[in-house]
Amino acid sequence: MAQAKFTDAIALLKADHRAVEALFEKFDSARADRKQALALQICNELKIHTIIEEELFYPALKGKIEEETYTEAYVEHDAAKLLINDIMATSPEDQFFDAKVKVLSEEIKHHVHEEEARSEGMFSQAREAGLDMVALRDAMLARKQELTAQAKAEALPQAELRVLQASA
Repeated sequence: MAQAKFTDAIALLKADHRAVEALFEKFDSARADRKQALALQICNELKIHTIIEEELFYPALKGKIEEETYTEAYVEHDAAKLLINDIMATSPEDQFFDAKVKVLSEEIKHHVHEEEARSEGMFSQAREAGLDMVALRDAMLARKQELTAQAKAEALPQAELRVLQASA
């Protein structure tokens, strides 16, 4: 069963982090004709990841971790979603396409660092909160599988902003 692959919710999220980091590395060294497909893959992986965090993981942490850590995570997600939506609406022919993907990569590295930081990071705080990380993993994995199937069958909708206001 696929769930045995991840010991708990945090292991699932860390595996997502490593997968996206590898995709960003591939993008950096890709030929121009591969960049669109890689950017789409990166954006879809990030959309799925943010959805499972925002629908399941973060709500489970509300009131159990530092408020600043909790609120910053949502703002960081929205900042990344702005770039994700913009990247998905353009192509490598856009003068700023590579720069947008690079900045997205840097934002994600920062966000991952804040989640994974020892002692003060979100994941450390989540472990200390005593949540059932196995049950959370199961719910997150089920939702991730739904979203992955949706991404393969059709397109995922635009990344939805939760706390930032997009200008028209």
